[in-house]
Amino acid sequence: MTDWSRLTHAYGPADDIPDLLDRLVSAPDDDLWSDLWSALCHQGTVYPASFAALPWLAGRAGCGDREQEVNALLLAGAILAGAGQSDGAGEVRARFAAETATLLAAVNRQLRTSADPTDYVHLLEAMLGFEGVAGWSEELARGIVNEEYQIACPGCEVDVFIALGERGFFSAAEDYVLAKGDVETRPLRPAAPAELDGIGRRLHDLALADGRREVAGVLTYVFGHAVCPVCEVGFAVADGIAADW
Repeated sequence: MTDWSRLTHAYGPADDIPDLLDRLVSAPDDDLWSDLWSALCHQGTVYPASFAALPWLAGRAGCGDREQEVNALLLAGAILAGAGQSDGAGEVRARFAAETATLLAAVNRQLRTSADPTDYVHLLEAMLGFEGVAGWSEELARGIVNEEYQIACPGCEVDVFIALGERGFFSAAEDYVLAKGDVETRPLRPAAPAELDGIGRRLHDLALADGRREVAGVLTYVFGHAVCPVCEVGFAVADGIAADW
């Protein structure tokens, strides 16, 4: 039996968590999930109470209500991705190995049936969290869903915006969204699927297998190449994203 009063979350003692979990079972809504996220994974930071909630989240991941299952999977994925913030990451994964296996099986089921590209990308990120893939388990969805990564040019160190979406696929050295005039850009060069390897190849092939061709297409740019508009240095986009890990 978990003694929540001995655990902490973002705002102090976690003795309020059991009531919040009970309310999410009896009358779930987005505000309650937001409250739980805020307490257990505040801006990506995790706490002792975050890990204690994993068995409950694993249970909700198979509750039969798809919206609640997805909510549970995304929060659990973020918690496990954040486990690396402490030296106890390995201990956490060993302690909750059964729950992690349950969550991984559940997220794979959801990936097969997800009809929404945004949900699909978030579920991919959660899957990586359950698998213990560092970096991408926290950064994959941010850029793809927001259609932009901001990274430092490896040549001149200027901030480069990598646009991925409706505005096009290009690099810019200034905020092209807020700019009042024309912004100098350079087109991104997507990776040919046959050239992909490692995590890029795996995610691309998985998206194709799941029928998410639009996601697979964006991934060729995430794992493709860009040119800095300031110094004209070319670089791998994924390397730029991973530079701060």
